[in-house]
Amino acid sequence: MYKKPTTFSIKDLENLSGIKAHTIRIWEKRYNILVPERTTTNIRLYNFENLQKLLNITLLYNSGVKISKLGKLSNNQIKEAVQKLADKKGDKDYFLDELKLSMFSYDQFKFQQTYNKILAEMSFREAFLDVFIPFLEIIGLQWLCDSITASHEHFITSLITQKLLINIESTQSVRPDKGKVYVLFLPDDEIHELGLMYVNYELSRAGYQTIYLGPSVPLDNLESVISCYPDVSFISYFTVSPTKSEVNTYLKEIDNKVLSKYNLNLNILGRNAQEATLQCERIKLFNKVGCLLNKLT
Repeated sequence: MYKKPTTFSIKDLENLSGIKAHTIRIWEKRYNILVPERTTTNIRLYNFENLQKLLNITLLYNSGVKISKLGKLSNNQIKEAVQKLADKKGDKDYFLDELKLSMFSYDQFKFQQTYNKILAEMSFREAFLDVFIPFLEIIGLQWLCDSITASHEHFITSLITQKLLINIESTQSVRPDKGKVYVLFLPDDEIHELGLMYVNYELSRAGYQTIYLGPSVPLDNLESVISCYPDVSFISYFTVSPTKSEVNTYLKEIDNKVLSKYNLNLNILGRNAQEATLQCERIKLFNKVGCLLNKLT
């Protein structure tokens, strides 16, 4: 039988809600908003319902409702207030919280319901740029803080990937009508490809031919693509690989082996890519997917 995850530490709640642990303790003491269990050594442990309540309270608090007022509301009243806020504003924070809850409970049906609500409010492009990419950045940081497990991340990213693949397929039924060819790849040991997949979707949608190579591509393999398409432009996404300390070394290597040799260019983005300091006119750095797309399309 399915069981939801049972306990979270106060540090987990801080990472997931954005509310400092010190503030959570004050809210508990003054307003009794959460009732944690305690270990024999007096360490707080929170259940899934506590997490859900805190996320809802955080959403209302950030929208301007005073915590003293929220402390007087029942759980049902808090849920009703959140729903009214979401219906009125199409609040992106509400969507982020719903995605978190569907991830922690491994609930694909809740994910689908949330996805349907998102698309009722905005286009798929807006959904990905304004909701899914911020969400993926959040869970990436939570994974680093050990607030979520790899299985949580894999579960939710697989559901988002399914939606993205459906939209990519719809764009590839039409022959590209623009001359530029983009080759999209991830470096060796890089497997986080959702951001790159989304770039692939947007370029295909805009009428460009794309060659999507996917994760963990050795540099030597790029030359086989160039033999078929001499005038390509490369796009890559650095999330965890190369590591921050190895980014510039990797860029020097790809410039020497590929870019300068064939007079081609590389566009990079992603968390680790922001560590790049190498000055090279053939390599362009972007801090957001939207900035890259605005430049290319």
